[in-house]
Amino acid sequence: MAKLENPVLMATIGSAQGLRGEVRVRSYTADPTALGDYGHLHSEDGRVFEILEIREAKNMAIVRFRGINDRSAAEALNGLELFIERDNLPDEELEEDEFYYADLEGLEAVDEAGKSYGTVSAVYDFGAGDLLELKGPGRRPALIPFSEAAVLEIDLENGRILIDPQAAGLIENPDDGRTPPPRKGK
Repeated sequence: MAKLENPVLMATIGSAQGLRGEVRVRSYTADPTALGDYGHLHSEDGRVFEILEIREAKNMAIVRFRGINDRSAAEALNGLELFIERDNLPDEELEEDEFYYADLEGLEAVDEAGKSYGTVSAVYDFGAGDLLELKGPGRRPALIPFSEAAVLEIDLENGRILIDPQAAGLIENPDDGRTPPPRKGK
């Protein structure tokens, strides 16, 4: 994806819809039809997609892109991820305590004593609440809850988040500073 410097995943194209080149699209915007508000969308292979028509349909959007005029062309797009440049997201609409998940990636996770637990490498939502993935040298990747108890402060200017390692499940006893042993599964 050489054309975008700071890409943000906005949507994933699904199956074809009908015979005229429309596709089902899973939009990662709050309003699925707002996908067209961010300008042209880009794929990792450098293609650019312009939305001509968009309508909402049960948890997704039905989209017609410029140049995609038949079912065969639409079927060829299945599974394609679409991105925009981070600068295209409107910061002025955010409240003081709001931010984009893309801005969390790369922030260092530290406790009140300044001990680092790695950097945020991804944000996941598996349906039971958001999780932050932390990766660091000499550490296995860890998932922590993205909750007020675990993440105490987000400091975008200084590139860090303040965490409570016990609430995040990274240590059992805050006095010993040890990482809990791995849990054995069945």
